[in-house]
Amino acid sequence: MRIDVFTIFPAVVEGPLSGSLLGRAIGAGLLDVRVHDLRAWTGDRHRSVDDAPFGGGPGMVMKPEPLFAAVESLDPDRGRVLLPSPAGRRLDQALVRELSSEDHLTILCGRYEGVDERVVDGLPAEEVSIGDYVLSGGELPALVLIEAVTRLIPGVIGKEASHQQDSFSSGHLLDHPHYTRPQEFRGMLVPEVLVSGDHGEIDRWRRAAAIEKTRRNRPDLDDDRSG
Repeated sequence: MRIDVFTIFPAVVEGPLSGSLLGRAIGAGLLDVRVHDLRAWTGDRHRSVDDAPFGGGPGMVMKPEPLFAAVESLDPDRGRVLLPSPAGRRLDQALVRELSSEDHLTILCGRYEGVDERVVDGLPAEEVSIGDYVLSGGELPALVLIEAVTRLIPGVIGKEASHQQDSFSSGHLLDHPHYTRPQEFRGMLVPEVLVSGDHGEIDRWRRAAAIEKTRRNRPDLDDDRSG
């Protein structure tokens, strides 16, 4: 998969790409992430990417010209164009699976008060939200999106079962609790069923524990599952 990222702070995105899962995926040729400095597509000596909003108000708005020029430089293959924004569609595991089936994604990282709405309407760009809160820019949401999608690329994770058992992979359920050695720690014991060797009972326990954890920690997901 190829992912192009346009940002005015390339270093924020580039740093995490060199390590852990993303670094291994890139090294194995399974992922190709290209980070571009959006200012390369500006046309003035100040390399301006923002301007004051029409109608007044605080802050600055990212101009449409550099964003259009940047994305159009990828044509004819720009892939799906994504814009991290709290106003967008919620990034959940269903959307992650959908995006992981694409060959090419383009991510635009906004800053300031946001981007000119004509970017959303005219490119067009799909707004995607990682949560109901506001960050200073789209770089960290872009990295969240990239890692979530990368985990589902075939060959990235050694055992397919690893991500098939993740939270949300079984629908509206959180992952079951996990335990490792020692079997007893400060008086807290690993559930006996997990050391029984009975894999049928273990599977049933994990399913029940996942349901209970979902009801306790995310009752909204339990409502979705039963509705």
